[in-house]
Amino acid sequence: MSKPSNTKSAVPQAEYRGLLPAMAGIALYMFVLACVVGFGAATGRFPRVFLILCVLFVAAAVGLIRLYRWGWALTAAASFLLTSYGVWAYLHTRMAAALVMSFLNLIFFLYLVRPEVRGRLR
Repeated sequence: MSKPSNTKSAVPQAEYRGLLPAMAGIALYMFVLACVVGFGAATGRFPRVFLILCVLFVAAAVGLIRLYRWGWALTAAASFLLTSYGVWAYLHTRMAAALVMSFLNLIFFLYLVRPEVRGRLR
């Protein structure tokens, strides 16, 4: 009987092209954002038209989880627009929370435009 070889074979392994952990975290953030905006619209804190944003946030999160390019594009656009809104809100209200939100969304946007992330999409 021969001993099994512990050496690696010369057959190349297929590259894993699944969801990165940070992409899942950003998708979860989009779900939470959709819930917060939806709750605010349902209780009257935000206008009812903001329910459209909820649908877009959920669609972006689902598309990102499924690794669709349109989901990535929606998520990247939402992150960039929320960054811009956070800066605008900070300049008008001087609330530090708006600046923190803006910085967090900027980090998400910069992560989403990395070549490693874009390479995982279908």
